[in-house]
Amino acid sequence: MIFANPNYLYLLLLLIPLMAWYIFRSRTKSASLQVSALDAFDAPHATTFKVYMRHLPFVLRMAAIAIIIMILARPQSTNRWDTRNTEGIDIMLAIDISGSMLAEDLKPNRIEAAKAVASSFISGRPNDNIGLVVFASESFTQCPLTTDHAVLLNLFKDINYGMIEDGTAIGLGIANAVSRIKDSKAISRVIILLTDGTNNRGEIAPVTAAEIAQTFGIRVYTIGVGTHGEAPFPRRTPFGVQYQNMPVDIDEPALKQIASITGGQYFRATDNASLQAIYKEIDQLEKTKISMQEYSKKQEEYLPLALLAFALLLFEILVRNTWLKNIP
Repeated sequence: MIFANPNYLYLLLLLIPLMAWYIFRSRTKSASLQVSALDAFDAPHATTFKVYMRHLPFVLRMAAIAIIIMILARPQSTNRWDTRNTEGIDIMLAIDISGSMLAEDLKPNRIEAAKAVASSFISGRPNDNIGLVVFASESFTQCPLTTDHAVLLNLFKDINYGMIEDGTAIGLGIANAVSRIKDSKAISRVIILLTDGTNNRGEIAPVTAAEIAQTFGIRVYTIGVGTHGEAPFPRRTPFGVQYQNMPVDIDEPALKQIASITGGQYFRATDNASLQAIYKEIDQLEKTKISMQEYSKKQEEYLPLALLAFALLLFEILVRNTWLKNIP
């Protein structure tokens, strides 16, 4: 058994003056009784068991106080050491949410397909810290690194086109992700960048951002999303939504260079199946196993002690007012 607040155990020292006071009072306290003759006291008599037990209420009370102090120290139990293998990886997802991501060559569109596949990827890595940044003309952090994947997945549902002014700032997306992961102590740090365009906004060039990531030992996997040739793009008109085929313009040379500089890889996703296959491949590439030894979950053990203290106090009250009751 261990104690979460062991400093409270010093309160046990207070029992010493309490016991000293009780002993002193017992020796100095005396009773007087007026009688007409002392003959009855001359006969030998035996000390009864009840006389020896007159200190029992005090002992019970001291024991109860000692147990209450132990409860304040929060007794806890732990199981044996547990050795397990886990992933020592932190991952930042950087997802493009510019207007071109509404193209429907991936179903229902590129943004929704990216969200669905990334969500499945997150669910398959329960031991990793994973975060999310989004970018269009600017970039912001939707979720910092966390192991609370339920919160992360809920925040994933909220990302969509229109959250940021339109544009494609790939360099800012990488730089923002780097700033969120660079101080991590994980064995492996990874950024997965997903975009469907070319860098046309932001103050940081994609290659410059990649060099910053390389300086911190961060690998960047880049994913270009979009079919070859043209893709159907929805446009709102007075007559409803109409589709227009737009050329797919992905800066593959820049994405390949980013991956090469940082030690990552470049992938091209032309449909939902290929995008899912890419995330599965990244999942297999980033499997750095480390062995960890840790205690299993601690459990509070105050309840048995609380019941014992209550029983001792109840027994003291019962004994003091029945068997050892004093006559005034």
